[in-house]
Amino acid sequence: MARNLRTIDRRELLKLSGGLLGWAAGTSLLGPTKSAVAATLSEINVTMPSPQEALDRLMVGNQRFTQHHLEHPDQSEARVRELTQAQHPFATVLSCADSRVTAEIVFDQGLGDIFDVRVAGNIATPEVVGSLEYAVELLGTPLLMVLGHERCGAVTAAVENGPLPGQIGTFVDAILPAIDRVKGQLGDAVDNAVSANVRYQMEQLTRSQLVRDRIQSGQLQMVGARYDLDTGLVTLVT
Repeated sequence: MARNLRTIDRRELLKLSGGLLGWAAGTSLLGPTKSAVAATLSEINVTMPSPQEALDRLMVGNQRFTQHHLEHPDQSEARVRELTQAQHPFATVLSCADSRVTAEIVFDQGLGDIFDVRVAGNIATPEVVGSLEYAVELLGTPLLMVLGHERCGAVTAAVENGPLPGQIGTFVDAILPAIDRVKGQLGDAVDNAVSANVRYQMEQLTRSQLVRDRIQSGQLQMVGARYDLDTGLVTLVT
């Protein structure tokens, strides 16, 4: 299968990530400085799949998952050693924090394959957007997927829009605009809202100049998807 060669340029990365890495030096946010920073600032030739190849890899993995023909790739001791100084995930996935929707499991992938950002309701808060920008710009992942799921508790809370204790309701405001778009539609309100929320969060991500630039250059593809709790199947949301 053909692959596109992507070269990470030292000067470009220094310019883009200098502030972030300088702030993170000596902290554990990006991991130990030696392993996290050295890999980012090195001049490395990285072979990445095309965006379509990355998507195909995820969907084929999901087929293995639903058919119970798991390969459990990239989970060996050798893979652990390989990743000690660098990571080159082929996909970035923004998914819900729900314990039943773990990207590496439902796509049958392994260590270092997916840059996995998880938050209730798969919402694009500023902190989430920053994490995704790091993945697509500095790590060069060619695919960005927003993954919702059937019977999402966060979306259900937004549909019901009732009082919630503590900080649990903070994600509701980020989902409400999606709910407004499907009010009055035929069918199950939560089911309609799950897909609408995926589309809405994708729109929020296109506000990022870094994301837009990489999409326009053809280096990145962004897709929406939803996970079926009953079957384990992931389908694309158009």
